[in-house]
Amino acid sequence: MKLWNKYKVTSIPSLVFVDASTGKIVCRNGLLVVRDDPKGLEFPWGPKPFAEVVAGPLLRNNRQTTDSSSLEGHYVGVYFSAHWCPPCRSLTRVLVESYRTVKESGQKFEIVFVSADRSEESFKQYFSEMPWLAVPYSDEARRSRLNRLYGIQGIPTLILLDTEGHMITRQGRVEVLNDPECRLFPWHPRPVLELSESNAVQLHEGPCLVLFVDAEEEGELEPAKELIQPIAEKLMAKYKAKEEETPLLFFVAGEDDMSDSLRDYTNLPEAAPLLTILDMSARAKYVRDVEEITPAVVEQFVGDFLAEKLKPEPI
Repeated sequence: MKLWNKYKVTSIPSLVFVDASTGKIVCRNGLLVVRDDPKGLEFPWGPKPFAEVVAGPLLRNNRQTTDSSSLEGHYVGVYFSAHWCPPCRSLTRVLVESYRTVKESGQKFEIVFVSADRSEESFKQYFSEMPWLAVPYSDEARRSRLNRLYGIQGIPTLILLDTEGHMITRQGRVEVLNDPECRLFPWHPRPVLELSESNAVQLHEGPCLVLFVDAEEEGELEPAKELIQPIAEKLMAKYKAKEEETPLLFFVAGEDDMSDSLRDYTNLPEAAPLLTILDMSARAKYVRDVEEITPAVVEQFVGDFLAEKLKPEPI
């Protein structure tokens, strides 16, 4: 389960290549590597810059083409999607509006559609709804290389890149749905999230600290966020320096239907405040039920969890 969590495996079979001397991930999507490079000519399959992987002509839906070099100096969304996938179509409708909002604000922003459609006809029909660029459907090798580069395990997935081609977030889908007015563009990761229906999917991507508090009105969650934010920021900075993903996400949850559903699903007590760490993939929970939750209590709880000193309860 530790390995499943570490490499964020959500489906099988899954093949991950790592550098044994450093422990760093070389390639998340080894199955595509084996399929695309059966003779190992590209070994050791390390990550390449986005500009190198996407290099080549890109389509517009008016059948004109532009070179990928036109993306230089832009924030880029790499959009993995398909017409046969209902959640993809729903996201595309929202994303079209977000794209226009960001462009109208004067930001240099472009999206590149990487299709997972099952036919060129389906691709053309779907792409006709999109105002951005696409990798040609016929260029299966380039589409596959982009899937490999970002370890795509499911769609829709929206990867956000900065103007240098470095990843800002893998959670573009959640960010777009949570921020329809695009006020937080380019959606850098926030240390602490307010639990909502649109970001609850992240609870399944690894261990999450969730602080439940007695809050019903908007703004009442701010003191809880301020309490745990310095600890979350410190952890993010530590793992960013090691070029690793943060091993714990941080949420605050008030009193609403989403929080009630989560409590029911994980069989948590109704107490508030309640400090928990939920590990959905391991079906484990850790609960610190104390009268007063202070930064010291949270820091100790997080430290003990990361040091594997806590005893899990089953979910």
